[in-house]
Amino acid sequence: MPRITLHKELFEYDTDLRKEYPIVCGVDEAGRGPLAGDVYAAAVILNNQVLIDYLNDSKKISEKRRELLYDEIIQKADAYCIATASVAEIDSINILNATMQAMKRAVEGLEVKPDLALIDGNRVPNLECESKYVIHGDAISASIAAASILAKVSRDRYMCQLDEKYPQYCFAKHKGYGTKLHYEKISEFGVSEVHRKSFLKNIFE
Repeated sequence: MPRITLHKELFEYDTDLRKEYPIVCGVDEAGRGPLAGDVYAAAVILNNQVLIDYLNDSKKISEKRRELLYDEIIQKADAYCIATASVAEIDSINILNATMQAMKRAVEGLEVKPDLALIDGNRVPNLECESKYVIHGDAISASIAAASILAKVSRDRYMCQLDEKYPQYCFAKHKGYGTKLHYEKISEFGVSEVHRKSFLKNIFE
């Protein structure tokens, strides 16, 4: 049998919603869990004519495939926006609120105003447009899946930039997550200005 590369059900989910909401945007985040770096969010508006092979939850796709999809999504999207919330904001208002802030910035940064925002997860940010959360949305909605790709690729690239500035922490390898290697580097070199202090309270106690 031929290999299935197009997950049609993702696009059908969005197409059905566009019968009531002509402009639908998908929203997802990347980087809630890591010990270091900003949290990223992306908002993407597609239309009924857009089909993208291999589009799926970013966690189910290889890094090489995500990079290719990133370029295709940007090319085919009616609008997209990538936004962040800083480490300082994460430590000040907590990671959940910072994530909501990044998502809000992504939606508000779109050049096209959506009629409906589909938010991956079980909470929604305070938006001017109507919004709906979709649990495991990056495996259900094409728009959310596209947003997950943009957010993930953008944050990975950002962590590689941090790796150049702070090579001792090996950010390019673990992307800031709490791996054994990362904790070893923190123990050796201490906590940097790009680490989330609120995530590392045990180190300060």
